[in-house]
Amino acid sequence: MMKTFCGRANPTTGAMEWLEEDENYDYHQEIARSRYADMLHDKDRNTKYYQGIRAAVNRVKERGEKAIVLDIGTGTGLLSMMAASAGADFCYAVEVFKPMANAAVKIVEKNGFRDKIKVINKHSTEVTVGPDGDMQCRANILVTELFDTELIGEGALPTYEHAHKYLVQEGCEAVPHRATVYVQLVESKRMWSWNKLFPVHVEAEDGEKIIVSPSEMENCPGVPSVCDIQLNQMPSSDFTILSDVVTMFSVDFSKPVRSASTYYRVQLEPVKSGKAQIILSWWDIDMDPSGKINCSMAPYWVKSTSAFQWRDHWMQCVYFLPNEEPVLQGETVYLTACRDEYSVWYKLQKARGAEENKADVCVESPVCRCQAHLLWNRPRFGALNDQNRTCQYIKSLMKVLKTDSVCLCISDGSLLPVLAYYLGAKQVFTLENSAVACSVMEKFFKANHLDDKIKIIEARPELLTTSHLEGKKISVLVGEPFFTTSLLPWHNLYFWYARTAVTSHLTNNVTVLPQSASLHMMIVEFQDLWRIRSPCGTCEGFDVQTMDDMIKNSLNFRESREAEPHPLWEYPCKSLSDPQEVLTFDFRKTVPQHGLGTEGSVNLLRKGRSHGAVLWMEYHLAADISVSTGLMQISNEKGNCEWNPHCKQAVYFFSSVIESEALSDLPSAVSYAINFDTKTGEIAMDFKLL
Repeated sequence: MMKTFCGRANPTTGAMEWLEEDENYDYHQEIARSRYADMLHDKDRNTKYYQGIRAAVNRVKERGEKAIVLDIGTGTGLLSMMAASAGADFCYAVEVFKPMANAAVKIVEKNGFRDKIKVINKHSTEVTVGPDGDMQCRANILVTELFDTELIGEGALPTYEHAHKYLVQEGCEAVPHRATVYVQLVESKRMWSWNKLFPVHVEAEDGEKIIVSPSEMENCPGVPSVCDIQLNQMPSSDFTILSDVVTMFSVDFSKPVRSASTYYRVQLEPVKSGKAQIILSWWDIDMDPSGKINCSMAPYWVKSTSAFQWRDHWMQCVYFLPNEEPVLQGETVYLTACRDEYSVWYKLQKARGAEENKADVCVESPVCRCQAHLLWNRPRFGALNDQNRTCQYIKSLMKVLKTDSVCLCISDGSLLPVLAYYLGAKQVFTLENSAVACSVMEKFFKANHLDDKIKIIEARPELLTTSHLEGKKISVLVGEPFFTTSLLPWHNLYFWYARTAVTSHLTNNVTVLPQSASLHMMIVEFQDLWRIRSPCGTCEGFDVQTMDDMIKNSLNFRESREAEPHPLWEYPCKSLSDPQEVLTFDFRKTVPQHGLGTEGSVNLLRKGRSHGAVLWMEYHLAADISVSTGLMQISNEKGNCEWNPHCKQAVYFFSSVIESEALSDLPSAVSYAINFDTKTGEIAMDFKLL
């Protein structure tokens, strides 16, 4: 029996731990959390692929040739079945992921295409052609769906390059025929706050203090990984459009494709003066040479179509320019897109007289040199830049700090130590759990001339010694709490375990901030997110039940279904119940030996489908001051919710509701049992619709 190691955050130690799992665990996680269902539900994608495939098969037949299809990354076998139905003579369906290839074989058989479709469980670059090969001959129709939000992030370019060289005929038909990448230049304080740290203003007893970031952080290009989001949830008030939409580049898939690094340059005429900070980008695909069958990812302000297709497997991209550049309306600038095989990055230049030399172009992908972008992800930058949030911490610190306070901060890469020092703590220590965190915080304190005022301790809480603390006892223990390994909201309860581990270093009347935390829960109806867990049954007339069963089997593989993290600002929902506090955790005491549990029920106040429960944490910093990592407010009588945009909330889907077609009897209440296991730091939950 093979074993596989899977990384899971351990909330009791704040560390990633590698657990040995049954060899199937990886597969099950991959399938259970996959986007296959979402793709099969993408009606727009499916109908357009089908139209494009029919047209391509017809073009080949009209030339009097046999239609031989190569479908790379077949998944469920859907596109091959479309081709076979459209009259293709034979299809080679290539799928590298073994469980998926097995499912495709079953689905193909079940739909009666056993003689027309051969599933090949290989990477397409390993496929052989010839009398004894995987394929008898080269194909004359190339069908793929290898795209991610960035278009090329899943390796579409090298795959196409190889296929044209070895697997398809010259002048073959391709579905899609071409892809085009579009860009638009915008200014957005909100999005820019995900990539740079803004100055933080602190009103202290002795005047205003400003926390600034080190210059190398200011000038750092950040990390090259794409920021993909549901741009349709970004209100137009959160960004200013500085240019029209322009075509950045396109790829013709019916001709040989080159994956080697290259760059593209376009001229932009700013339609408005402002600070160029962000490139928004998306793509579309033409399924046919004439461009009549088009599938577009354009966001709401660009797309004028009434029929809007929600999807989560393809979204839109946000790229951060290396620095913000002022641009003037009507004064031409040049935007350069550089790409390697798998990613794209951008830079903006002012117009120069002569065409600048080619050696100047950014061939190297950007690398974070300040390390802050390695320590803080984008939502974390957003949280650190949230002035309202910072104010809550400042107000509560002012309540608890005294002139003789000795303060210890336990959170990853936090500004709390600086706030505590500025607000009058006598001495401040901060516990950082990684070399990267220590390095970033050191630069940070230095930039603010605090390197001799705040002491960084790189040690795990249980290994903290009196000498680390220079013989002092801690009178104020603070945390946001925030830890980089946390996946679900309650994983930040690691703060409680850390607090328990350092008990011997605390004074008897220690103040702990936050003093407590609570877990909250609410029943919701999602506008669209439920689709990612919803079975398909049939797709474009093909039976894909095997896939549904496979996903369901994988979800049941762990004894209980688990809550999963989602950033709900991107996924609108309406509340069907009042929010309910279900568990509290008292940080003034140590973690108890026994678990904490609760049972109860919540009434449903609005009509709607109970797709699931959303759970989040609230931290009670000091008397009357709380911060929520989840619900900010229910904004109207319809029950529309506003969520903390810097955190992921936990979603527990009710499979019975998502899987049933009928809307017959709506439940009137939901009962719950929620248990916090203090040994593992995990929360188990169970819900029943009444």
